[in-house]
Amino acid sequence: MTDSSSFDRVTRVAAGDDGTNYDGIAIGLHWATAFLVFANFILAQIWDWFPKPTRGLMESTHMSFGVVLTVVLAARLAWRWLPGHQVSAIEAGWMAIAAKATHFTLYALLVAEAALGFAFRWGGGKPMAFFGTGIPPLIGEMSKPLRRELREFHEWIGWAIVILALLHALAALYHHYVLKDRVLMRMLPGARS
Repeated sequence: MTDSSSFDRVTRVAAGDDGTNYDGIAIGLHWATAFLVFANFILAQIWDWFPKPTRGLMESTHMSFGVVLTVVLAARLAWRWLPGHQVSAIEAGWMAIAAKATHFTLYALLVAEAALGFAFRWGGGKPMAFFGTGIPPLIGEMSKPLRRELREFHEWIGWAIVILALLHALAALYHHYVLKDRVLMRMLPGARS
């Protein structure tokens, strides 16, 4: 190890960056979550532009992706809580608090979004579509006004998730291009310490 790389490593550790990256599973689950969130959001925004058969396919795909997102989210939370999969924060002070608050809020919104999606669908007495099959309702039917409210909350939370995710992405880009730290690089596939 050269003097320069030793100095860089000591400087990173002093700043709270021990040089570790997220593992491949955490990275894969992160990017799968991002893809599924944005794919589902786009589907929901454009399906009204299409005739009924295409719209039905898009809604079915939205539900199928929602089921996959629910599984990915559960795996992501479990993986994050398992000992040995935590990565120390690079940020300090208010940035560390903002990062933790953003992550916690995104997780809470994603859990709420999944629960509302299932409740809305099952509350109508219909199975949740899943790539040509259906997951039977686990709850009883609900009144139309209640289902309408659930759908509205589902839509608003979807917007909140996308806006917060975009701010999260902008913060990562700010870290990369302005602060020139490793926050973004630690979550990219193939990143090296």
